[in-house]
Amino acid sequence: MGNAESNAYQNHLSRFLPEEQSDIDGLFDTLSGSSGSSGAKNSKAAKKTVTLAALQAHTREPLPGAMTARLYNGMKSIDLPGKSAGLSKQIAKEQFVIFMSNLLKGNADEKISIIMRMIAKTGGALKGKQIQEFTEDLITSVVHVLSYRKELKGWSLENTRDSSSGVKALASELLSELKLPDGTKPVGSQLLETSFDQSVIEDWVYRVPQISVFLSVVIRQGLHVLHSLPDQTNDILNLVPHCKGIKGRGVVSLFDIPAIIYINSHLPAEMQHKWQLLFSSRLHGESFSQLCAHIVNKGPCIVIIRDLDGFIFGGFASHSWEVKPQFQGDNRCFLFSVSPTLAVYTYTGYNDHYMYLNHGQQTMPNGLGMGGQHGYFGLWIDSDYGKGHSKAKPRCTTYNSPQLSAKEDFTLDAMEVWAVGDAPESAGKKGKKSILDVDPQAQALLEMAGKSRQSEGLREPMEEEEGDDDEN
Repeated sequence: MGNAESNAYQNHLSRFLPEEQSDIDGLFDTLSGSSGSSGAKNSKAAKKTVTLAALQAHTREPLPGAMTARLYNGMKSIDLPGKSAGLSKQIAKEQFVIFMSNLLKGNADEKISIIMRMIAKTGGALKGKQIQEFTEDLITSVVHVLSYRKELKGWSLENTRDSSSGVKALASELLSELKLPDGTKPVGSQLLETSFDQSVIEDWVYRVPQISVFLSVVIRQGLHVLHSLPDQTNDILNLVPHCKGIKGRGVVSLFDIPAIIYINSHLPAEMQHKWQLLFSSRLHGESFSQLCAHIVNKGPCIVIIRDLDGFIFGGFASHSWEVKPQFQGDNRCFLFSVSPTLAVYTYTGYNDHYMYLNHGQQTMPNGLGMGGQHGYFGLWIDSDYGKGHSKAKPRCTTYNSPQLSAKEDFTLDAMEVWAVGDAPESAGKKGKKSILDVDPQAQALLEMAGKSRQSEGLREPMEEEEGDDDEN
């Protein structure tokens, strides 16, 4: 190895802790068909190589074939001093280490040339269509490998909505951030036909953190390397939240895996580790009283709704819901759409009408609302359960969201509410007072629903499952 080559290689190697280096050495030895000791890594192991066939054999089950080919093209694209990397069909140890170093430890500038070759092995400017295909492959691979490695933490492909439409929706949302040098963002068919040069794609990778996070997950879990080491950042550790309260109950969530990943990334960091099902219209019935009884004083929540036209949308409430005739919450609240498009709409600063819950009042609107104003909410579920509206002409004043439902006034098909993060102290853990004991409003709502306190069979159903759900 020449000095320049050796120095560059050692610089990349030095980014990894000794145990990480050992992990990478072990993977390279496996892929190159050698089992030599890591002590010989600088001389002998450097001469060994990895073929596409070896990479395919190693990743046949954990990764889709298209992503394995992209990883190979990325490794092959790394030029070594004095060698023309593109002419060799085999991956040298130095290329392998530099690939790992740049994609797992590097900045956008270091990642971009590899990502360009993963998108298209020919190099040069790329069409939007090629970037779209890469992004969809990447998201598909994340869902596939997390499912294969049993890392979905209680979620599964069986208890969530089909992910194929979610993959396209998330890819479309990420691609919407592609920005030309003049600041314009092409959309639709125009985006697919537009050519983007390396500087534009580098800017996109820098501004859209999901691309780097997804690549890291695909490499760590797909190649099974560095996946259990402590250098993983929270955006990887909390990529998918732990799912509680759904196991064994026959519920298929309104969320798909890509939507869970995307919505979770917009939550406050301290709430990203766990979601717990509080209310499902299919489990608890179509009743506004039941809804209130299950969500009041349970901490921050995500509300998700499907209307009869199949549109799926909802909102994040940053505070516990309280039944009262005033607006509540703060500027961490947001509205979102899951289908037909995936998007998050955050506060504008125009007003503080973040969240509203009222019931049994004669002078104020009764229902659950987020954003806008009385009679004109960005999202509204009427206390006459089953009716709702999403009014935005042209946009919701609080969140700048468009109309989320297919029709302005919609009929509810299904609804879920998920508590996010750790439950507040007042939510009634075992051995403590229940919320029904400390909140007469919640108790009254249950009684209005025709339930006595003793007969409320779903009083605290999730507690019993606390440790079970993430054993997919």
